[in-house]
Amino acid sequence: MVQIIVGEKGKGKTKVIINKANEKMLKSEGAVVYIDKSNKHMYELNNKLRLISVKDYLIDNYHEFLGFICGIISQDHDLECVFVDSFLKVAQITDEEIETVVDKLKRISDQFHVDFVLSISTSSTNITNSLQDDVIVSL
Repeated sequence: MVQIIVGEKGKGKTKVIINKANEKMLKSEGAVVYIDKSNKHMYELNNKLRLISVKDYLIDNYHEFLGFICGIISQDHDLECVFVDSFLKVAQITDEEIETVVDKLKRISDQFHVDFVLSISTSSTNITNSLQDDVIVSL
């Protein structure tokens, strides 16, 4: 399952995704990963969450990002959920590529039984009709 938190920059998406990640960690029996563009929010996250800063991993495009995700999944067989804050920057994608990448994440989710929660800094009008059902919060 892929869930999307969407809103323009500065609308509070990060606070929402951090709260959801912390709630998930409290209920989870497996591992939970939080991917961000930096370690800035380290002290706001539950210390049992695995925080990964992508700036350390030289990701230049969404193909590399998807490979990075698959690498995380391959090394952690009890992984339940991956939260990705600042999805467009972390995955190095444009508004036009959102649907393509989310569709691939859905396939990965189905195959490996890992949920994804993405925070996307864009107007809700930039989210295609096919992805509207995945939007859980629109700010």
